[in-house]
Amino acid sequence: MNFAKIELGRYRMQLGLIVVFFLVFALFIITSPRVFLRPTIYLAFLSTVPFVGIMGLGLTFVLVSGEIDMSFPSVMAFSGYICATVFSATGSVALGVLGGLVSGAGIGMLNGLFVRKIGIPSIVVTLGMMFLVRGCVNVLSGGLGKSLTALIGNPWYNVLVGKVGGLIPAQSLWFIALSIILWFILFRHEFGNYVLFVGDNEGAARMMGINVDKTKTMVFVLMGALSAFAGLIDSFRLLKWWPTMGEGFMLTTFATVFVGGTSMFGGEGSILGTFIGAFLIGSLEAGIVAAGLSGFWTQVIYGLLILIAVTIHTLLRRGG
Repeated sequence: MNFAKIELGRYRMQLGLIVVFFLVFALFIITSPRVFLRPTIYLAFLSTVPFVGIMGLGLTFVLVSGEIDMSFPSVMAFSGYICATVFSATGSVALGVLGGLVSGAGIGMLNGLFVRKIGIPSIVVTLGMMFLVRGCVNVLSGGLGKSLTALIGNPWYNVLVGKVGGLIPAQSLWFIALSIILWFILFRHEFGNYVLFVGDNEGAARMMGINVDKTKTMVFVLMGALSAFAGLIDSFRLLKWWPTMGEGFMLTTFATVFVGGTSMFGGEGSILGTFIGAFLIGSLEAGIVAAGLSGFWTQVIYGLLILIAVTIHTLLRRGG
């Protein structure tokens, strides 16, 4: 791998994405100044964007490793259910959070074992797991939600989704912190180097002594844990767990990652790109509606943005 060339290409793509990001928000400000010149809309984004963004960070690792995961929306719901159930049974928020995170990581581990030990393509494994886990959620819950209003005033609630300084949603700070940590892991840590090598050329990585099976399995575990965390904080924010939690997140999460510049073919990705892409995708619907367009235009704009972004990223890679 030519790391200098890859680094240069990644910085060019990230710069291009930042320019697109500011152009889109400039357009929003021009078309809807009464909405986008007020801080309330940005605080709303800080409240809602992190759920997709956190799962997007995990999906970035999965795609960089050369695999794919489609089970994360169901994992989000399942882990939220485990957390709510454990909390209701024990009254302990810490045990509920731990149970939710462990359940998500466990499903990720199962995905990794099916993919690496049995040799089933990841798209097949995770698609099957998506239906299996969602089905288990519906069977276990009987299609009924769980109230979490008892969390009000609990320190865990304030830490995970409270308002820092009475203004900034805590989940946005978690998203920022996770983005920084995972950036260092992917680009400045041995494990991240393994993920990049494995995604770029699995055979060469194996010849270099990298444990490919372990690396890819751990990537699925990370995806499961991050999906679980997103489910937990979403449940805490709403003070309610619903069996339908996570539905509708798949396409926006994939859009976030692809717009951010992560390659579908493995070996290349951008944590900063995913971070920016999350806010870009998360703000589109509000910007479209505020501009006076019908909400039906949302998917049209999503599609155009993805195609334009992926085209720009591809051309920049070729030019690099």
